[in-house]
Formats: sequence, C-alpha cells, structure tokens
Amino acid sequence: MAVQAWFKDDFDEDPRLPHYRNPDEFVSMDQLAELGVLHWKLNPNDYENDEELRKIRETRGYNYMDLLDLCPEKVENYKEKLKIFYTEHIHQDEEIRYCLEGSGYFDVRGKQDRWIRILVKPGDLIILPAGIYHRFTLDTSNYVKLMRLFRGDPVWTSYNRPQEDHPARKEYLQSFLKTGVPLEAH
Repeated sequence: MAVQAWFKDDFDEDPRLPHYRNPDEFVSMDQLAELGVLHWKLNPNDYENDEELRKIRETRGYNYMDLLDLCPEKVENYKEKLKIFYTEHIHQDEEIRYCLEGSGYFDVRGKQDRWIRILVKPGDLIILPAGIYHRFTLDTSNYVKLMRLFRGDPVWTSYNRPQEDHPARKEYLQSFLKTGVPLEAH
C-alpha cells in the first residue's frame, strides 16, 4: 500500500490537521519519486527481524539506528521541539524515518514550490533526499515512534530556508528539479 500524499492548503492554523485543498489534489508515488522522495511499506511489529529493512539498510549504507518517541510525556520542551521540526529546512544528507507507532506529517516542497503533505503511519519508511525543503509535525494524536537511520555518525544539522547556495541544495536542484530524473519508488 502506497503512502498517502496531497498538495497542502494555504492555511496556517493547527499544523496537526490534514490541510486538504478544496478540491483535493492527491500526489502519486511517481510524483514523489520525481522529487527524490522514496517510500517502502514494512512490518513495524517485527522491525528487529525484518529482512527487507535489513536489505534496505545494507544496500543504502545505513549503519546507525536509534528510536525516537515523540509525544508531550516523553520529550522535554515538546512544543519547542515541534516548532523546530516544523520550520522549513534542508539537510546535507538524506533524512530516513521509519514509523513504528503513531502518525505524523512530512511536508516537502514540490516542483512549483507548493507544499506536499505526506502522512506517515506504522510501517511507512520514507527517505527524503539531501537538499529538499521539508518540515515535520505530528497529527492530532500527538504521538509517533520513529526509527532514525543514518550513514556513519548521526548528523541532525538543519539549515533553515533560504539555503539556495548550500551544496546539498544545489545538487538537489540539479538532480531532481531541473533534470527531473526520477528514482525508483517502492
């Protein structure tokens, strides 16, 4: 089953709401792949023994893993953390998140700089390419448990927009937005 994605409306009230446009404008897996966004549907109940997850980690070189429980009861300065996650930014490396419990939204910028909202639920593994403008928020459940994967040592550095001169942003623009080279989506 594919991840659910749609163009987000232009309203800024409660970011935890779905923010569908009227009429709805859904986004396909192929459209996400054209932006470099990849998705796998895995079994979150057996992630320790999941052969497909092991294969993804091995193939893509993800040798570091940790778990993040994001909810008011478990995160110090919860509201401040959410504000940071929801500030539009890029990373110099891929962002890989595997939803094990709960749910939330990744917003990514599309080809015309419009927000695309991606709902992640248990079993969704999503990869955002380096240099793509994005942000994250929980939905109204206020809970998500995510596996974070990295190549080498974990780096969480965010570069808030604008970052047009950042090498990762320049490479992203060249690879995806100008040439439109799609990656294989799963």
